[in-house]
This record gives sequence, structure tokens and C-alpha cells, in this order.
Amino acid sequence: MLSLYVDGERWRSHLRTTYDALPGIVPVAKGNGYGFGLGRLARRAGWLGADTLAVGTYGELAEVSSRFDGDLLVLTPWRPFVDEQYGDAVRDRRVIHTVGRLEDLQALMARGDRPRVVLERLTSMLRHGLSARDLRTAVAAWAEHGGCRLEGVSLHLPLAQGSHLSEVERLMTDVVAAGMPAKRVWVSHLDDTELAALRAAYPDFEIRPRVGTRLWLGDRDALSVRATVLDAHAVERGDEYGYRGRTAPRNGTILVVSGGTAHGIGLEAPTGPSDLRSRAASLAKGGLDAAGFVRSPYLIDSKQRLFAEPPHMQASMLFLPAGSRVPDIGEEVDVRVRFTATSFDRTVVS
Repeated sequence: MLSLYVDGERWRSHLRTTYDALPGIVPVAKGNGYGFGLGRLARRAGWLGADTLAVGTYGELAEVSSRFDGDLLVLTPWRPFVDEQYGDAVRDRRVIHTVGRLEDLQALMARGDRPRVVLERLTSMLRHGLSARDLRTAVAAWAEHGGCRLEGVSLHLPLAQGSHLSEVERLMTDVVAAGMPAKRVWVSHLDDTELAALRAAYPDFEIRPRVGTRLWLGDRDALSVRATVLDAHAVERGDEYGYRGRTAPRNGTILVVSGGTAHGIGLEAPTGPSDLRSRAASLAKGGLDAAGFVRSPYLIDSKQRLFAEPPHMQASMLFLPAGSRVPDIGEEVDVRVRFTATSFDRTVVS
């Protein structure tokens, strides 16, 4: 098994401290639920007292709606085909739609059930959203025709390091100029100092920070991941093993452990290293890959071990050189994972 162990008391304390430190916080539960699962996070958001939970897509509503009693903000912008794909779930009065195109706002206003809408202003991310001109046009169209309930403006900022204040101030100028009647700003990726500055500069607006990673994964020492040792086979140099018939580079042990591509083990998101050290690490890793040696996320006696071959669906094969301690069958070994890309066989909360 690939298991996530949670120090329950420490994790809950972190959740409470973070929630209390961020007035207006909107917990985010999307994707794989940051490794915990969407249902568990929905229940925790209710336990914290949140009035709104943000999800990534309309497809995630079904898993959280019965576990959270408050409003449900969908971060992916609404499109006309959503209504047909998800039916009644889209028309739930608790659902707040994000709108990033004028034609989508027109369609929602004409739907007849006065849906709740957040207008997204395009940021430097260039992902979704309305230009400054389109934001003014959207507010004017709403003022003339109605048809929906405006719940404010959304700003989705990049993760890049450095202050976002100059961009936020420019975007807020556009929000004010649009004459937005709902004085509420839903914002992501601002630190405490930036949030305080935003509130001070715009005291007549309600600031709603959307927070995911900092809330659920902010205390990594409360979380540990371990994989079960499934098998061990002694090999001599030249012995064949694995799906691809590789040969052992020297004497040692092939160790079979839980966790494979089905769990997210060995899968990486593409990155663009921005500094010399990161690029050097990438080059070194590329050299290992070319030689048939890839460092795995599994640690045995605090040492990161190599994959014997690429991970399989639900198990991985590691190579331990002769002289290394061989863990017992059933023993658990530590694994370093990216929580947002990993699925666990079980989660144990103390």
C-alpha cells in the first residue's frame, strides 16, 4: 500500500490557525483534494466554519455538495456546454459561476433562473478573464438587463515570486472604473502583507482570499507518506529483471515496493528551471536518465534509491547495491511525493 499518514492533532491545529489568520478565506478543494480527497476537504471546510468552498471544475461538485452546506464557487469559467453535461448540479442555488467571456455572461443572463456570477478580470497569467473594456461592458449589460446575481470580481494571479501589489492595484482600478455593484473581490496567491495592503487601499471592498496549498499542505511535518515493501530478489551483475529485460549493473537486490504510475509515482509536471542551480540539476538528472539510472522518490535508511526500471502501474522496482540493508517484506519505507499529483491507497489520520 501507498499510505498517507496524518498527525491529526497537528494538522487540525494548523488548519484552525491558518483559517483564523485569513479573514474571508475561501478554502479550495480541487483535483485530487491535495492528496486527501475532495470529500474529506469538504467536510473539513465545514468544520472550520467556511461559508464558501471553491472547486476546480463542475465535475467536482458532486463529490463535495453533499459534504459541505455552504456556497460552491467553481473556478473554471462557465461555458454553454456545461449545463448539458452536468444538468441539475449546475443550477444548484449554492453554485457560483465564474465568467470570463461576454457571450457567456449573456447566455447566463438569458437562462431564466438568475444564476450567481463572479466576473473574472484577466491577469498577467493570460488564462481566463475579461479585459478592462469587457469588464465595463459586462457590468453595463448586467445593469441594463439583469438576469443574474453579481457576486463580485475574481483575480487569479500567478505564482511567480515577488510582490503582486502593482498588478493588483492596476486591476482594482479597472474594477472601480467598471462600477461593479458587488463590492467583493475573490483573489488568489496574495501573501498576508499584500492582502493587508489591498484591504487598506480598498476598505469598501470585501476581500475573499482563495487558499488551497497553504491551508491543506502548509505544515508538511504533519504529513508522511510510506510505501509497503512487497518483495525482494538478490541479483548478480548481468542478471536480467523487469518488463524490459534490463541487466543488473552490479550485485545487489531488486526491491519491489508499493506505488506506481497509477498513484502518480514517477510522473512529473513540466517545469522551466529559472536559475543555474536548477538547470544544472536538470542536466545531471538527464545524464542519469540516459545511463538508465533514475533517482526514485523512495528513501531507505534516509538514502534516496534508484529505480531499477520505470515504475509500473501499482508497484515500483528499486535497485539496492550489495551491502545495503534490505527491508523486510511488509516493512514500510518513506516516499517523497508531490501531494497534488498523488493518489493514496489509504489515508490514516491519528
